[in-house]
Amino acid sequence: MTTQLTELLFDQIPELIYKSQREYSGGGPTARTCPNSNFLKGVKWSPDGACLLTASEDNWLRVYDLPAEALEQGPLESADGGDAAAAPDNLPAVLYLDEGESIYDYAWYPGMLASDPASCVFASTVRAHPLHLWDAVSGQLRATYRAYDAVDEVTAAYSVAFSSDGTRLLGGYNKMIRIFDTSRPGRFYTEIVTHSKRSPGLQGIVSCMASNEDGSGMLAAGAYSGDAAVLDERTGELLYVLQGQKGGITQVQFSRDGNFLYTGARRDPDIFCWDVRFTSDVVYRMQRQTASTNQRIQFDIEPSGHHLATGGTDGNLLVFDLRTGEPVASHNAAADTLNGVQFHPFLPLAATASGHRRFPLEPETDSDSDADMEGVEGNGEVQTSREDSKACSNALLVWRFSACTVEVQLESYGAETDGDRGPEVASTAAAQELPGADLPARHENGPQHVVEAGLRDQSGVLEQDLQTPHVTEKEPNG
Repeated sequence: MTTQLTELLFDQIPELIYKSQREYSGGGPTARTCPNSNFLKGVKWSPDGACLLTASEDNWLRVYDLPAEALEQGPLESADGGDAAAAPDNLPAVLYLDEGESIYDYAWYPGMLASDPASCVFASTVRAHPLHLWDAVSGQLRATYRAYDAVDEVTAAYSVAFSSDGTRLLGGYNKMIRIFDTSRPGRFYTEIVTHSKRSPGLQGIVSCMASNEDGSGMLAAGAYSGDAAVLDERTGELLYVLQGQKGGITQVQFSRDGNFLYTGARRDPDIFCWDVRFTSDVVYRMQRQTASTNQRIQFDIEPSGHHLATGGTDGNLLVFDLRTGEPVASHNAAADTLNGVQFHPFLPLAATASGHRRFPLEPETDSDSDADMEGVEGNGEVQTSREDSKACSNALLVWRFSACTVEVQLESYGAETDGDRGPEVASTAAAQELPGADLPARHENGPQHVVEAGLRDQSGVLEQDLQTPHVTEKEPNG
């Protein structure tokens, strides 16, 4: 059985179609919080492609709706990518969520569909807080998932991810992964100990996680110790540990067919490709400009699974052919660090995020001492932007690429289908169990145009009352 997918072509410079910079450079409601360095911390498309989600240094999460005209397909208008610095600011945020503390990580619910309000949620983790489940329509907090330390105090996760079917919420902690039932908020969870004296394994803080979408139950996790591991999500068994990165792992991602795992690290120029069937050695390495930064530099695989794109401290969007591991295209997309890149699930679009930490310097200030001011999370760097570039800094940009349609064997792609809608990450049936499904909507006229009609009858959403928890929770002592 085959399905049609969009394969992006990188034989032309992409066209800039949307830009949001004023939000992060003085025009947004939180500019006074960090006026000198309100850089973005990556960008993530919703699974249905209807929305964009960003986090930034001002501790706010922002949701953007993809405009309807983005569906228009035509020849690329720009031969040189356009002047991003002079481009209009034409992508306003529709939702602002104030986390109040530094945002470590965030993740969309994998079954999210704009036509199903119950499924429109995402999770986040911030310093000194439990895991949060946010409503992406109303902006209200749906639920919290609380983990406690040895003295019964709430401890924050350093990373967050959903299982591939969305029924479990995973939090990465020090030498441990805690697994919550998505439908049961509170302090109920199971633990996977990743390292102990009796059972050595993945040492240090679990900094990133990703589930394999091929249905195998494999979970990849990376740690700031520089190691990555593959576990059985169902049993918690540690299958193998992958070593070789020079710095702390900041991202892990499975290939579209589920046979390969890609890992990237801070202060390490290489993205490693591992064959999860034969893990004796690295298949190949892809080099990018990240050897000098502690910042998380995001990479992503385009829908057909043939190419991987990544950012870097040089501001370039670098594209690799995953069949060979060789670079095939490069485009300057930012005037400073390009820290985020993600492809749209099915349109020939990619979103990029940029920026790094800056401090106002006195003339006598030593640059080396300024670099030491970085936080342990590695959220930014002290660098100089290229003033003569046509790109811009601290900005969310959406690019359109030339593309073609290819047919993919579902058996090799590792995804399930529903009719003609192509690969689905997860069924929306699980959305019925999400807490807080009856919260009122705010931006009702959202991006319904991206989702094909008739996916789900909204009348079938189960109502739940946040004021009356459906589970009994144990409160911490004292």
